[in-house]
Formats: sequence, structure tokens, C-alpha cells
Amino acid sequence: MVHGYLAGSAIWADQIETFSDQYDVICPDLAGFGQSADMTAPTSIQGHARQILDLLDSLHIESFDLLGHSMGGMIAQSMAVLAPERLRNLILYGTGPQGVLPGRFETIAQSRARITEQGLAETARRIAATWFLEGEQASGFDLCDRLGQQAHLQAALASLTAWETWDGRSALADITARTLVLWGSRDRSYDWSQPEALWRGIAKADLAVVPNCAHNVHLEKPLLFNKLLADFLRGG
Repeated sequence: MVHGYLAGSAIWADQIETFSDQYDVICPDLAGFGQSADMTAPTSIQGHARQILDLLDSLHIESFDLLGHSMGGMIAQSMAVLAPERLRNLILYGTGPQGVLPGRFETIAQSRARITEQGLAETARRIAATWFLEGEQASGFDLCDRLGQQAHLQAALASLTAWETWDGRSALADITARTLVLWGSRDRSYDWSQPEALWRGIAKADLAVVPNCAHNVHLEKPLLFNKLLADFLRGG
């Protein structure tokens, strides 16, 4: 399970508890985030993808199911292209095939400027609030705010550069894994054009749209999210 921008492995606590009785659940902290905040983050999506594949190699894991959320979904798409023979099932959640996100609550340039002008802590808190329908009042907000404060400034800025230089649309036809595209209908980070492109562009893709959820469906409606995930994995 690959987390997104300004997050960390702790964001998957409920999924680790739910799925660990059936699966070996691996939730890395991307370089520069969470418990890996002291690592230098790559400036490309492919760089993150190779780091995770290297981790799986070190654990002697030859094949796996893969879930990527938000920026983690971009990384998962790159992993699916780099190592298609190793991937069993793919879940692309709250994500899309474009690094420069159309319809995002603010542009990449605005995020970069606000990090520089206002500081990472304030920017991370403001961004985390957009991930929930209830903003800072949402039950999962404090966790996301705390993870955002752990991120390294270098990683926060490097990730924005990675988005600007990545476009996965031409590679969608190369993704051969059975795929679930999962999206909250009120997502302010990825508008409908993004999950729609994944759903229509990947040959074996199915689609789940969760109503009345924003970007972090797994924290807003964890029981429904886990049921959708379990049903998809059982089917594969």
C-alpha cells in the first residue's frame, strides 16, 4: 500500500488491522515522509517506483497486489509498467494518470509558493483539510495533519517537481493487471476526468465511485472502503 503526498504508512492503520489476517501487508514510508523523513526524496515518480521495487526485492517478494493512493497511485502506475510480470491485482485510488492535475483545489505552482512563503507546516495542514468533506472537523484530519508535519521540506518540494515531469496517459494501455479504480465523488484533488481516464484507458479496469466522500475515502468511510477492497481482491 503506497501512501500519497504529505502522508505516511500510518495512514493505513485500519487497513493493516483489517487485512493482516489474510495478507502480508507492506506499507512503506516514501523517502522524505513519515519514518523515512530523513531520506532524500527522488524528484521523479519513476524514482519512487524503483525504490519500492528495490524494497520488495530486498524482502524476496516476487509477486504482489498493489494499492496506490493519490501520488502513490502515480507511483503504482509506474510500478505496473516497470514490473508487469510481478503484479497480480492493482488498485488505483484517488489518483489519475496526469501529474499536473486538472481541477485540483490549487495549482502546483501555488502549492510550491505557499510552502515557500507560509512554511510547510501551515501548508500541510491546509492541504490535509481539503482531503475531507468536513475539513478540519473530520475524524481523520488530526492523523493527516500530524503526518504532514513529519514530512521533510525537500520531499514536499521534490514531489511537486515529480508531478510536473510525469504523465502516465500514454502508458495506460501497457498496464495489463486486473485493476480497480476507486474514487470519492467529492474529491478536490483529482476531478472526475482523472479516474475516468484510468477506467477507460486500462483494459482490465473496473470502477468504484464512493458517494459523499472526498480524497481520503479510507478514512471517511473505512468499512465501505475495506469491503470494496476485499471484494475486489477475492475476485482476483
